[in-house]
Amino acid sequence: MIKNQISLQDTVIQVKGNIVSDMSGEKVMLSIKNGKYYNLGTVGGEIWAMIQTPTLIKDLVYSLTDTFEVEHSECEEHVLKFLDHLLEEGLIELSNG
Repeated sequence: MIKNQISLQDTVIQVKGNIVSDMSGEKVMLSIKNGKYYNLGTVGGEIWAMIQTPTLIKDLVYSLTDTFEVEHSECEEHVLKFLDHLLEEGLIELSNG
């Protein structure tokens, strides 16, 4: 199996058809397509909200480092890992920048 290579230069957007709710400050999502629940958490919920429209991943990382107290490199690593999981689950789409 070939692993997806997500780049900071890629543009990301949500796949439509998911139900998202706020549960005690954390976002939870139900994918209608695959029938699974996901706990996006606080930061994941922020990311999900930011990718309602096409967003460059590098801009996403810069926005998160401005909002949360996190080193840029650590934020970059976690965002790429999170987006890779969403991509594997069919919850986002990427286009190459």
